[in-house]
Amino acid sequence: MPPGWFTEKQVLKNVRTILSRYLIKEMIPPFGINVGFFLFVFLMTKLLEITDYIVNYNVGLLPVLRMLIYTMPFFLQFVIPMAVMMAVLLTFLRMSGDNETIAIKACGVSLYRLLVPVLVFCMMGCVATAAMTIYGIPWGSSQLKALTLELASSSLDVGVKPRTFNTSFEGVVFYVNQADPQKKSMEDIFIEDQRHPDTVTTIVAPKGILFQNSEKLTAHLRLFNGTLVQVDLKEHSTSSLTFDTYDLNLNLSQMTDDDADSSKNRLEMSIPEMRRYLANYGKPDSLYYRTLMDYYKKFSVPIACFALGLIAVPLGFQSVSARRSFGIGLGLIFFLSYYLLLSAGWAFGKNGTYPPIIGMWLPNVLFGLSGLYLLYRAAADRHLALGAIFWKLVGWLPRSMRPLLARETDQTH
Repeated sequence: MPPGWFTEKQVLKNVRTILSRYLIKEMIPPFGINVGFFLFVFLMTKLLEITDYIVNYNVGLLPVLRMLIYTMPFFLQFVIPMAVMMAVLLTFLRMSGDNETIAIKACGVSLYRLLVPVLVFCMMGCVATAAMTIYGIPWGSSQLKALTLELASSSLDVGVKPRTFNTSFEGVVFYVNQADPQKKSMEDIFIEDQRHPDTVTTIVAPKGILFQNSEKLTAHLRLFNGTLVQVDLKEHSTSSLTFDTYDLNLNLSQMTDDDADSSKNRLEMSIPEMRRYLANYGKPDSLYYRTLMDYYKKFSVPIACFALGLIAVPLGFQSVSARRSFGIGLGLIFFLSYYLLLSAGWAFGKNGTYPPIIGMWLPNVLFGLSGLYLLYRAAADRHLALGAIFWKLVGWLPRSMRPLLARETDQTH
């Protein structure tokens, strides 16, 4: 063979290498755009809350930015798999629209060979998502808890939201109809105090004023012209009295989540801590199942990058006539379907209705098998009726939501 000439095998190998690099380069920009877009949407959902903190509660801009940063890992665990799927789908849609997929087939490169760069890209997304679920969420949750305590020690009324049952303090639930952050005053107050194991105290007052000592991490709620009802659980007796003024003491250092029985809640625990917590747990209850589902979710959500990325390849590969906007809508429908399946697994698994491992891994299994089936059809040049798939998904989503909504409604009542 003359020097400088290549065999057919060498040429095909070079073409595959170039294609792999080309595909990864093409998928990075839409991935970054999707992550930025959904992070912007997340910021918009927090805009009113941010404005309320700054204007009404005099919270500085830096603490608000820190709160957003600490909550970002929880949001990114879903944004990254979605961005991976959209990047793969949009890349293959563009290539199909420019007839690049036809040229690739003409070069003798099969669809299966194009999976290599896609799987590498999905692996990158999986590692990034795992970093969020395994390290980012525990870090963000613990930092957010410390920041909340810091803000509460300087301005307790940040955590007192009107027309909401506040459970920031362990054993104390209070409801405030109206609150004036500037005057530290509250109106139409309802309080239930269960800090004493044998006594339940219920307090109703039309007005109250909040005092606090940031150095001692204590707060005093002074109530005026109210009624106090005390129930003795041991003696099965009830007593009531009216008062002109009544002081309720609150310890800021006891601020905790309502579903945590330890120093760390389930979002703050690392994987070894969750394993020890579950191993030493007594009789399984709802808290046990929620913790177990959080444990499985730390692994199942990163693997969703592969399941969603795999199903996006055949959808984009054969979509020669599909517009990019159609691909975006199709991708959103698929991700919404995945999220609904995950939510259904959470709804049925959090009370032990069926094993939590099924609830967290079933969406990956279903989407992975669907992706393999569609990939087989696309590789065999069997046409994918994307329009029919799209409208079937649109028709399926409302029916899938009804039992979930009905179940949640029954639980609330």
